[in-house]
Amino acid sequence: MSTNRVTAWVGWVWFAAFALLTSGLFNIVAGVVAVLSTEKVIAQTSRGVVIVDVSNWGWVQLTTGALLTILGVVLFGGAPWARIAASILVVLNLVVQFVSLPATPWWSLVVIVLNIVILWALTVHGEETERAVR
Repeated sequence: MSTNRVTAWVGWVWFAAFALLTSGLFNIVAGVVAVLSTEKVIAQTSRGVVIVDVSNWGWVQLTTGALLTILGVVLFGGAPWARIAASILVVLNLVVQFVSLPATPWWSLVVIVLNIVILWALTVHGEETERAVR
């Protein structure tokens, strides 16, 4: 098998790029809604009561969404650094979604599954992308 061969599996990387764009745009929308929100979340812990301002969490989602969107666009160019950066950011977004799980369980689960598929596509089939764009 030739090392320069590009297979149909490279389509998974294009899917990952589209999914990063979509996930990023959804995070931007969720972030803007949260930033504009005046709600507070109150949680009781073993050490006392914690009050979290929803708008602060919105900035995290907004920043993550903007970076995911930018990397989704750059990933279409096949840059190896974009795959690595996108993989790191997808893992970060997984953590963000796990933190959001109590507030938005179904949405967070969908995004977590999508992020796992994106991570798989970037790590398993990403190398072919560089050959496909040459």
